[in-house]
Amino acid sequence: MGRQWNDGRGKLIVPDASSARSRGVELPLEIAASYRARRRGLLGRDSVEGALLLSPANSVHTIGMRIPIDVAYLDRRLRVIAVRTMRPGRLGLPRPRARYVLEAEAGAMAGWGLGVGARVEVEAEVVGGVGG
Repeated sequence: MGRQWNDGRGKLIVPDASSARSRGVELPLEIAASYRARRRGLLGRDSVEGALLLSPANSVHTIGMRIPIDVAYLDRRLRVIAVRTMRPGRLGLPRPRARYVLEAEAGAMAGWGLGVGARVEVEAEVVGGVGG
C-alpha cells in the first residue's frame, strides 16, 4: 500500500475534526522523495511555507537547521502516529511504524489542529500532464 511520489509540489489537506462537512485546512506542500531532496530537507531555510513531506522516512534530525520545526510521523495510511517539536541541533529517534514525515515551522501543526490519530491527504501536482 506504499505511495510513490516524485520531488515536487502539491497540497496537504488536514481534515477538520470538528466538522464532517468541511474539507479542512489546505496548505502548500513540498514533496521530497529522492535521496538528495530528503537529505537537504529544510536545511538552510529561515521559514517554511506550508509543509515538507519526506517520503519515505521514519526519522529526522535538525542538525544544521536555523529554526525549530514541528515533525509529524505518518504511517502508510497517512495517519499521524506522533507529533514533536524539535529545536535546531537535535537528532530524532526512528519511529518503526512511520513511513513518511511531515515538517513545518514550530507551532504550525497545533494551529492546523494536526494531532495523533488524524489522517492527512496529499495531492501531488502532476508535471508535464503525465500521471505518476
